[in-house]
Amino acid sequence: MLNQNRSKKILFLYGLISTGFLLFVTVMLFTVIKPRHLPSIYAKESSRAQRGSIISADGFHLATTKKLYKVVVNTRYIDPNKKNLFIELFSIYSGINTKEIKKRLSHKKGIVVLSYNIPQIQAHYLKELARELRRFKVFMELKNKRTGLRSVHGLSIIESGESREYPYGKLLTPILGYPHKLEDDGYTSIKGVKGLERRFDDVLSARQNGSSRGKRDVNSYIILNKDSFTKAKIDGLDIKLTIPISFQIKIERMLDSMKKEIRAKQIMITIMNSQTGDVYAMASSNRFYPKKIKRSDYPSLNSGMTEYSFEPGSVIKPITFSLLLEHGLVNPYDLVNGHNGRYRMGRKVITDEHKFDWLSAENVIVYSSNIGMAQLSQKLSGYEFHEGLKKFGFSKQSTPDLIYERLGSIPSPKRLENKIYKATCSYGYGMQANLMQLLHAYSAFNNNGRTVYPKIVSAFIDEHNKESKTPYTKPIQVIKSSTAAIMKKILIKTVNEGTGKKAITPGIVVGGKTGTAHIVEKKKYINKYNTAFMGFANDAKHKYSIGVVVVQPKKSQFASQTAVPVFKKAVDIMIEDGYLTPSLNPKIVKKTRSSHKHLH
Repeated sequence: MLNQNRSKKILFLYGLISTGFLLFVTVMLFTVIKPRHLPSIYAKESSRAQRGSIISADGFHLATTKKLYKVVVNTRYIDPNKKNLFIELFSIYSGINTKEIKKRLSHKKGIVVLSYNIPQIQAHYLKELARELRRFKVFMELKNKRTGLRSVHGLSIIESGESREYPYGKLLTPILGYPHKLEDDGYTSIKGVKGLERRFDDVLSARQNGSSRGKRDVNSYIILNKDSFTKAKIDGLDIKLTIPISFQIKIERMLDSMKKEIRAKQIMITIMNSQTGDVYAMASSNRFYPKKIKRSDYPSLNSGMTEYSFEPGSVIKPITFSLLLEHGLVNPYDLVNGHNGRYRMGRKVITDEHKFDWLSAENVIVYSSNIGMAQLSQKLSGYEFHEGLKKFGFSKQSTPDLIYERLGSIPSPKRLENKIYKATCSYGYGMQANLMQLLHAYSAFNNNGRTVYPKIVSAFIDEHNKESKTPYTKPIQVIKSSTAAIMKKILIKTVNEGTGKKAITPGIVVGGKTGTAHIVEKKKYINKYNTAFMGFANDAKHKYSIGVVVVQPKKSQFASQTAVPVFKKAVDIMIEDGYLTPSLNPKIVKKTRSSHKHLH
């Protein structure tokens, strides 16, 4: 009996020891396989690359990107004895009122966002502040109840997005265009929608975000040494324009004034180097704030220079006349019957504003005779007319630097065999063109028969401030230099003696042609007009092509009363700013004086 009790006790003791051992092994095994929440000895940081800027020819930033940051703090880690110190210092560094900071900190315990829109420069200072606050132990080391580990969470400055800024407001809109915001995993980025912002979106967009990884110090900052890894951020390229801001501002102010004076719906102008295509001003009276687009701005969002296509009217007559000269079908001194201002062609009656009996072929341009041009154009075949218009650039893209261009239209060769279509097209009806196409075409008359493509972007600039010049589009010889020389003389005569007299500028060689055309709505001509003046202004060293379009002026339907004065004011500004220097050559002065006598 005694032995039996002893055996039971030994068995119980063995069982107890076995159970304890099994429990110990189980606990040890669980400890080994259980994920441990040990702090990583490594830290990682990232920095977002940003969108490039759009810069004027004289170095001003017209569109630029501002990084935005949010500031986060965990209120549980703030030492209560140093809370007021934190509030005062954060207020100084952030510019946020102390009352506002106290309100946000008292709103809830734990993670609090103190600001969502901290600019980049302030974010830099706040990062410095965060380091100092850690150093002075404003933030306490607390034990994590779940893991049992002790840690410090201080002030966190996190990139939250970017904002597109336009320091000069409406300047150069709608050419600059505007962007939209995109949300990507809590980060706000920018994408171009219209204008240069859209055309060069791929160039402007950030190319590579930066990142760093390596062992951390006690404050969780990366120790930069041979074992750390850093990938540099690469921002988008900056775009440099051919347009100087100082000149553009003056031209835009002039358009604003003229829009009121002639009561127009819109006025547009482009000023271009006739030999290179470099654009020095591209302005519209209808502009908008890219940061604050209102519903009333919607009609102004399109770049009218390329996106407004219209029947150009009589500014096409020099194009038609140059094709006749090129094919040897007319002599400037040939006589043309003016039919006393009224001429029937089939079912159509063609009229002139001024009545002529007989006039020379060149005076058909000088005095803008529809009747004379309708008769002369019949010498061209439909194929010759169509191909000539195409060669001058109509129905084609006018510049590679703008987007969403409305290419317009020209009648087919077959349609141009019809004498009425041929006649109406010869003076700018039955076809569609935009301002930049007309400017491209007219550059031939001031550049020895070669058309140049308007150029707005001069260079791309990388993060090292290295400029890469953009290539020029090769000029096209559309007419012989001898033909261009004749046309140039005729256009100068048109200003000195004809419909462009108000463009006369003493000491400057000015030539050009007026145009007025009815507006079409719902496939019908209505009693509203567009007017235009296309021409050039030269001094001894410079040659400029200048195009003006006035949309629906109420003061007058005549280009000589609307578009020509705008052209003249632009030339005056060019003289003031040194783009043109009047000549003191007696021959030029004599010519301009005689023209003024004729004018009075």
